Amino acid sequence: MKILACIKRVPDIGARIDLTDDKLGIVTKNLGFTISPHEECAVEAAIQLVEKAGGASAVLTLGPAAADEQLRDCLARGIDRGILLETDAAHWDPGETAKTIVAAIRSESEKAPFDLILFGNEAADSGDCQVAVRVASALGLPCLTGVKNLEAADGNAAAAREVDSGWEIYDIPLPAVIAVKEGVNLPRYPTLRGTMKAKKKPIDRIIPEKTGAKLRTETLYHPPETGKQVEMLGQGTAAVPKVIEILKSLEVI
Repeated sequence: MKILACIKRVPDIGARIDLTDDKLGIVTKNLGFTISPHEECAVEAAIQLVEKAGGASAVLTLGPAAADEQLRDCLARGIDRGILLETDAAHWDPGETAKTIVAAIRSESEKAPFDLILFGNEAADSGDCQVAVRVASALGLPCLTGVKNLEAADGNAAAAREVDSGWEIYDIPLPAVIAVKEGVNLPRYPTLRGTMKAKKKPIDRIIPEKTGAKLRTETLYHPPETGKQVEMLGQGTAAVPKVIEILKSLEVI
């Protein structure tokens, strides 16, 4: 089985995010970057499926040369090789991103087609939830999003996604495109041995042509901070009647 996991390099959400003066981008100096959480799960799913069924795995990302760090992280976890669609362009909309990924997948398929193409359900920064669906549509492949359970063998994938009333279960013929959600598995951490081996694993570098984004960023802004209010109910035993009153209003007692 040949599996491709597609990831995105995103800002570390634990860091402070500052905007550029024109409010069209973020200041990346001294800012940490990581892999989207959903896509970490896609990488782990690819590794687990290859461990069970055999085959080979690859990881692909569209981004700057510095995205090599995120690819090496995936290689250290157990992915066999990386593909970097290297670009200095700051903004790629979902349609343009999908077209570029499709072109890379078609080029790879001339050697040996992928049986399964995995995405995270949504990127941690933009939350578009579009790229996986667009890639599947362009390639004419079945697509399932929001997956929280995944197995694959014998030319089919068994997938499940959680809904309000329970679970939806799907049997999908391969090749297919599947977008997984955080919680489908518990991503492993790179080991020291894996990190050393990752240095020798290949990363193919491709310079894609920018086709032109159809979506334009108008402005970015920080959401207003939510205020916090604290009410003192009293001190010691004097606060007990007020506490009981509040608990009754909440129907706790």
